[in-house]
Amino acid sequence: MTNVFISDTKKGVKQAVEEIFSNLEKDGLEFKSSKDIYIKVNGINIYPHVHTSPEVLEAVIEYLKNKGGKIHVMENASQCAITRVVFATTGYKEICDKLGAEAIYLDEEDTKTFEFKGKPSAKDDPKGYNLKTFRLPETIVKIIENRDNYTYINLPKFKTHCMARVTLGIKNQWGYPQHEDRGKDHNFNLHSKLVDVYEYIRPDVTIIDGTTGTIHGHYPPIAFNDRQIIKFDILIGGRDTLSVDVVGARIFGMTLNDVPHLKIAQKRGLGEGILSNINVVGKDLDEYKEKYEWDLIQQFPEDVKIVKGKDLVCIEGCQNNTLNCLQLCAYDAPESFKGGWFIIMGKGHDDNLVEQLKEEGYKKGLVVGFCAVDEVGEKLRKEFGKRNVYFSGDCNNLLETLSAEIALSGVNAVALLPNVPIDRYLELIAEARKHGTTALF
Repeated sequence: MTNVFISDTKKGVKQAVEEIFSNLEKDGLEFKSSKDIYIKVNGINIYPHVHTSPEVLEAVIEYLKNKGGKIHVMENASQCAITRVVFATTGYKEICDKLGAEAIYLDEEDTKTFEFKGKPSAKDDPKGYNLKTFRLPETIVKIIENRDNYTYINLPKFKTHCMARVTLGIKNQWGYPQHEDRGKDHNFNLHSKLVDVYEYIRPDVTIIDGTTGTIHGHYPPIAFNDRQIIKFDILIGGRDTLSVDVVGARIFGMTLNDVPHLKIAQKRGLGEGILSNINVVGKDLDEYKEKYEWDLIQQFPEDVKIVKGKDLVCIEGCQNNTLNCLQLCAYDAPESFKGGWFIIMGKGHDDNLVEQLKEEGYKKGLVVGFCAVDEVGEKLRKEFGKRNVYFSGDCNNLLETLSAEIALSGVNAVALLPNVPIDRYLELIAEARKHGTTALF
């Protein structure tokens, strides 16, 4: 049976990390010939509770220093974020400097092109909306092409996810494709494409940071933290990432059938996904009786009209990406937020949509996603004017969506930066640009 280990962090994060690695080494973990170790954190953004705990990262590096090789900590942050900024503001860079690890900003590297293995056919995708290829940074290419030489440690955060159901070990690899190559794939095809990337680069070890867990997950508004952040006080580790994710999903109250990308990975033979075939050491899963929510908290400003197409709206893209951004603007900057605008998403809209909006007094808004832009975008711009109707392309262009919602609502973007001095923020952005960042920001 595949082993998955759970350690209690109430006795101290350092002790829990040492316990996890001790069990993994007894389970057969061997460090690769080069001795070089690459650690992938979940450094999605600077928002609290969404990224791997700096304390967990520090304890992992301290343990691995005794293995004799060079340690590298790498990430390519989410859209609307720059990795260099995330490392500086979360404390990752300070930890790396203190412990002699190299910080690698994957958004600043050259890339190589790969194919999505589960890509839709031309018949299923006649307009070419779903990207058939994607680019990976040179460090990841090096690891893929010399897989037996490097030890790869995966350190995701314990979160449900409003588009992927959970974001744990497998989804943590979605940080590798370039920003421009992610948005077109955040639709109903997302689940298979998460597994496509994972199939190219599978970790030697995955350790989920469950010191806290995020529910209703993705970018939890700070205003909702009391409803979305839960202390679990655990680390979940194993050599089979799929098994680790299945155990993590079970702690959230989910089965394999609840998480499409885990089910796809099981069908492709990329690990053990059947819970009864996984030996869980350290905790009795029967302790976890609650089923936690993965979808967004269903709270949105009443004075923003949300119109969904009747034929198709992808929760993995134009719906929940857009609604999550709306929550950030409305509830983390309530003093400046103004409604009175519309959001149009999906396909299958009423022929008299424009007339309905006019009758209700709407004059400006956002059309988000390929489907809605193609179907009603130009009609809305013709009626209300190009300056009043914003388009967000792709299926999940976080930058275009958030920028449009900030402009429509009158929110000052600085209000959405949690506890970061603006001067320091701008310095880091300038430094990243000097080094050629490809981040969409």
